[in-house]
Amino acid sequence: MQWDIFCRVIDNFGDIGVCWRLCAELAARGQHVRLWVDDPAALQWMAPGALTGTRPGVQVVPWSQSGDSAVLATLAPADVWVESFGCEIATEFIASRADSTGAMGKNHHEHPVWINLEYLSAEVYVERSHGLPSPAMSGPSQGWTKHFFYPGFTQRTGGLLREPGLMVRQNDFIEEGRMFQWLADHGVDWRGERLVSLFCYEPIALPVLLENLNALRTPTHVLVTAGRASRAVQAVERAGKHFPNLRLTYLPPLTQLDFDHLLWTCDINFVRGEDSLVRAIWAGKPLVWQVYPQEDGAHIDKLHAFLDAIHADASLRAMHLAWNDHGGQAGELPVLPLLDFNEWSQTVLAARERLLHMDDLVTQLVDFVRKKR
Repeated sequence: MQWDIFCRVIDNFGDIGVCWRLCAELAARGQHVRLWVDDPAALQWMAPGALTGTRPGVQVVPWSQSGDSAVLATLAPADVWVESFGCEIATEFIASRADSTGAMGKNHHEHPVWINLEYLSAEVYVERSHGLPSPAMSGPSQGWTKHFFYPGFTQRTGGLLREPGLMVRQNDFIEEGRMFQWLADHGVDWRGERLVSLFCYEPIALPVLLENLNALRTPTHVLVTAGRASRAVQAVERAGKHFPNLRLTYLPPLTQLDFDHLLWTCDINFVRGEDSLVRAIWAGKPLVWQVYPQEDGAHIDKLHAFLDAIHADASLRAMHLAWNDHGGQAGELPVLPLLDFNEWSQTVLAARERLLHMDDLVTQLVDFVRKKR
């Protein structure tokens, strides 16, 4: 099938990261994909070759062209539209398809299957909302129907993005010892220390975490991802904090493949947003997730739901709440629990095993679309 997937990049690259993984996996399964995106710059380092057309099965198209009737007239109509994360398809784009099929006319069966791909959450509303129709009541698509598609952690949701051979790739990477070469290739002078990956926003607890790691008897090496995490750590250092027993390496921007390698290599992973959380779960290592903060505090409900879904114990829950700036006294640095590598590892591995028994998101999405067609 021909898929049109629409993505607006809000910030932090999470939207484009999820959409690119979706596009790449659809293409790997023989689908044809056009990715309409308003800011494709991150794909240059995240998915090399995406913008030059060397990724088979995926064409990246500027969002601005989705309203250009001359461009649209040259394109084969898609079988599926995927509107990611509440972005709205251009009215001109919808009208161009409605003109050729008739919104309420005899060619009703030629309408694309229209999917509204939502954000990942473990909250209870996801099961209730997954798959629900949303009829268009006005405009050029009047009479058409969107369907909500929710990623999630239970059988009554759309599942999580996962390539069929992901676990095999990870096992080969570890068993063949490729992590050592990967570290060297990315400028990491590894001396056998415990490895911690840090992909975060600017948590209040960051200096506390670094101090706690510095105080460990086990030598520790933190691999800091490029962007906001690096700037946050550097700000702590500029504030006069020193960590003589802790080694820091600032990584360059990583491709999605190399981000997986980072998670597989480290002993504990601090991640943020949606895409990196899912990849950290598949990595099967202890993880601490920083949710994208919302002013009304709704992200804490989302965090609790996730912790419930993975059956987090009290220490892992306390770590997450402190890392997400929740529950402490205003103006005071939070207290972080001791890192419990063994127990937290068992929690994540058990959650991963349960999730591996579910169909992945792309399998479910393709099946859903075929049924609607």
